[in-house]
Amino acid sequence: MTATRTARHSGPRTVLSAYVALTKPRVIELLLVTTIPAMFLAARGIPDLGLVVVTLLGGAMAAGSANALNCVADSDIDAVMDRTKSRPLVSYSVPRSHALVFGIALSVLSFAVLGLGANLVAAGLALAATLFYVFVYTLVLKRRTSQNIVWGGAAGCMPVVTGWAAVSGTVDWPAVVMFGVVFLWTPPHFWSLAMKYRDDYERAGVPMLPVVATPRQVSARILAYSWATVACTLLLFPVTSWIYIASALLVGATFLVVAQRLHASVRRGDDVNPMKLFHLSNSYLTVLFVAIAVDAAVGLPVLG
Repeated sequence: MTATRTARHSGPRTVLSAYVALTKPRVIELLLVTTIPAMFLAARGIPDLGLVVVTLLGGAMAAGSANALNCVADSDIDAVMDRTKSRPLVSYSVPRSHALVFGIALSVLSFAVLGLGANLVAAGLALAATLFYVFVYTLVLKRRTSQNIVWGGAAGCMPVVTGWAAVSGTVDWPAVVMFGVVFLWTPPHFWSLAMKYRDDYERAGVPMLPVVATPRQVSARILAYSWATVACTLLLFPVTSWIYIASALLVGATFLVVAQRLHASVRRGDDVNPMKLFHLSNSYLTVLFVAIAVDAAVGLPVLG
């Protein structure tokens, strides 16, 4: 049965769910978690609610566009990976051409919403992130280098600077620091997942680091990037108070302990569970950025 026939004979709710799945909602949630705190810090308090809604809507559309277009480009990979073989283009819930149009439309709408509701700087940054994710990461880096997620992860950092720009109309150094935090956090996050699904990536011919390097080399790099991530969070101390500082130190120490335990287990040759670090990395980033938002909203005197 062709994709078009399958989509045609599906009910409206099933079709809608398939299109939503194309946008990878769980990924969008994590991206938006970093957007709102960046807006709080840029405003040095609680930003305008209408601007927050517009920025989240436009940002969600941009991320959804990038993810949908990624599904179009990677449908052949997704078909041979157990983790992704239920995605809409693989299960024929959505025709490939429809998914392409859907992804492009979301990007156009995102630019319009951010450009009209926030400013052109925020709109341009969101569009740049989409283009980078699709044309640089998905079409070039992902299938050619084990450093794919390192450089490709830059697209996932853009919601931070987009949120900041939506408030200030520019990009200042605290936004660059937050960009750096997410950039350095991305490799430990994805490499721990790739360790779990190494066979999937190998079968699909994707040279994720765990496919081309030894487990010890992978865990060592995860640990190194984890240290770099926590070190980068300290650069925000001059524009924050004890609320953020205490939170960053506490969750940072927890993150490092789990990363160190993973590396130690690999070195000993024990059975490892990299998903523990993967799930913790989600919680780590969430708590860290919530602390940024709370710190800015409370308005205590900053360290600097």
